[in-house]
Amino acid sequence: MPIAHALVVHSIQLLARAIGSQGMVGGQAIDCESVGQVLAQADLRQMHRMKTGALLEASVLLGGIAAGASSSTREGLERYAAAVGLAFQVADDILDVTGDTAVLGKTAGKDVMENKPTYVSTLGLDGSRRLLQDLRDEACTALLPLGPAACRLAGLADFIVGRDR
Repeated sequence: MPIAHALVVHSIQLLARAIGSQGMVGGQAIDCESVGQVLAQADLRQMHRMKTGALLEASVLLGGIAAGASSSTREGLERYAAAVGLAFQVADDILDVTGDTAVLGKTAGKDVMENKPTYVSTLGLDGSRRLLQDLRDEACTALLPLGPAACRLAGLADFIVGRDR
């Protein structure tokens, strides 16, 4: 089934926003400028929503558009993706502190060594773990109106929260 031209244009705009100054590139710029600084939780959230979050959100929404999801379904997907994108980063920050370099495939403790603001440095390990669970719950709640069709997305949220690398 072909996708309407307007949805193709919308998809391209969505992807451009996700990778540009309002998304990944802008978030990365904030990340680079923030080394050695303490960020408020709201600023940390915004930075990560722009980076990892924007890419995950675009991936989920593009899938919804391609599948012909209604605008109300896309709103649920957007809420889900925002929560999952942030959860991915919170999990990454936790793993940077608790993970093993051999398992992670990257240097554990690198964020601390580079003096980067993270959820663990802002909320502590326990606070970050609580936030991670809250984000998983938020993501799954956003999927409830989609019913059984969203079971794989719920599984993805569980995977992100429970990942060890």
